[in-house]
Amino acid sequence: MSDIEQVLASLVGFPSVCGLPNGDIMDWIEAFLHSCGADVQRIPGEASGRSSLFARIGPASTPGGIILSAHADVVPVTGQDWSSDPFVLTRREDRLYGRGSSDMKGFLACMLRLAQRNATSDTPDHAPLKRPLYLAISHDEEIGCVGVRSLLADVEGDQAVRAASCIIGEPTGLQVAVAHKGKIAFEIRCHGQAAHSANPFLGKSAISLAGYMLEALERLQNHIRTTEQHDSRFDVPFSTVQAGLISGGAALNIVPDLCTITAEIRLLPGYEGAPYLKWLENAGLDAVKRLGGGEVEITVTNAYPGLNASPLSDLCSLALHEAGRNQVSVIDFGTEAGLFSEKLGVDCIVCGPGSIGRAHKADEYITDSELADAERFLDGVVASLRS
Repeated sequence: MSDIEQVLASLVGFPSVCGLPNGDIMDWIEAFLHSCGADVQRIPGEASGRSSLFARIGPASTPGGIILSAHADVVPVTGQDWSSDPFVLTRREDRLYGRGSSDMKGFLACMLRLAQRNATSDTPDHAPLKRPLYLAISHDEEIGCVGVRSLLADVEGDQAVRAASCIIGEPTGLQVAVAHKGKIAFEIRCHGQAAHSANPFLGKSAISLAGYMLEALERLQNHIRTTEQHDSRFDVPFSTVQAGLISGGAALNIVPDLCTITAEIRLLPGYEGAPYLKWLENAGLDAVKRLGGGEVEITVTNAYPGLNASPLSDLCSLALHEAGRNQVSVIDFGTEAGLFSEKLGVDCIVCGPGSIGRAHKADEYITDSELADAERFLDGVVASLRS
């Protein structure tokens, strides 16, 4: 078993499912980084039992450092038909199967091996780093980039951290992505008036009110499609609206007094969600009039910004060169990159091994060649910190 495979096997062996305590995997990563001579900070999350890590290799307080970022959490495997234990890294020919192997413990393993190769006591053939390498490892990314917020708040207040750029290693097939959409998740709570279904006219059906709001979501999508300036870089070149969950009612013979729609807006970079939420609030007032009573509440439950980085930045040029690419790309899924850019004011790209098409599914895998290419890519990035 190669060094990188051993590290990845250890990481996959921790069932670090999002929304659950992550002490075991963070303990292991922290000990690994300490053994490499890294300076490591443990940053508590807002929820009990969750934490992130921020580590430094190289000189402190020197400007121009590069952050490598990964999340250590994975999505659940419940209900998925795996061919092998999802939390045991399993080789089949050149593929390494396991939950998180592509998203994104593969890149995390490459980060840890990079730290190991650049440990002060283990690099006699390398010149010392003139600028720092930072490693950011977050929790609960899979439930809306939750854990990275406390990490960034801690780093933002640390005057010794002088980073200029950040690479988020989400699986892009080592394409250099400079843009993705942001996201607003929200609930539409429709309040009606309960009554016995023997005479439903004595009540106001919250489900009927929710039906009006589902129509409103469709109208909002059409409004967005026709008013936004389309961005042809994306497969869907405008912001999107989607209702993913709906729940309401207590029994068939009761006119329901509550129905909740959980929805999201995926925003093109450069667009704000507030006008669209206001549009929905006005639609809610109209829906109440149509029903003849009731109330509609809209509450944002989670949001993170999109990314729209310059393809002409020094970071982008470095990444293209080391990844062997001729042009930049965009991605359709969200990442922590927009938060790094917004909170720390650093240049950001998204570039990592594996494929998002394998993520969140049974039999997720990464290949030997993808890991090897990522290690070469990161070695080239770190070499730039020696000049």
